[in-house]
Amino acid sequence: MAVGSYRYPLSAMAIFLIGIYVACELIANVTASKPVAIYGIVVPAAVFIYALTFTLVDLINEELGKKGAQRVVYTAFLANILLALYVQLAIALPPAVFYKNQEAFSSTLGSTPRIVIASLIAYLVSSLIDTEVFAWWRERIGKWKWARVLLSNGVSTLVDSITFITLAFAGTGLPLLALIQGQYIVKMTITVISIPLIYLVKSRRWRSETKDYATEYLR
Repeated sequence: MAVGSYRYPLSAMAIFLIGIYVACELIANVTASKPVAIYGIVVPAAVFIYALTFTLVDLINEELGKKGAQRVVYTAFLANILLALYVQLAIALPPAVFYKNQEAFSSTLGSTPRIVIASLIAYLVSSLIDTEVFAWWRERIGKWKWARVLLSNGVSTLVDSITFITLAFAGTGLPLLALIQGQYIVKMTITVISIPLIYLVKSRRWRSETKDYATEYLR
């Protein structure tokens, strides 16, 4: 994007992180329908790669600033909506006469509207909270990159787990607290494992949230 007569393209690292982040979000949506049991904890198969997205958005926040990270979150949100709509279209289209797997296709990719809506709301709310908490620590405290990842993910994954489980399963008779606890434990385990990734991105000491990359160069 141009400022005056100059251009400030996204760095190779930023492009890579954005691509991986959006891909992980879409993969999580596709694989979420299968429940798996890990040491007695039942979670969606998507939880492992989905939990990684909270650290990835922290890396994007470090690279592009809060506004840039939030724009990436909104872009991934729209990509998820597009995926959900197109999957429903693909299910609704009449299958070819020789295709015998329509029921399996529908069962694997089709989710109830309640689950889809709960997932989208939980994602958007928790991811935006993550960008705010991460940026707050960077601006107010500055040091200990590992701590701002741990704090931002600790808050956002808890919000995500509570929001999704409550919206998706309240009133069904399922043990909501146990489901929230299981998801949160797994997500925070992935967070701790992924913390070293934050050191792959150089800190932008010159950037502030009132004048970050997105504000200057992506408008």
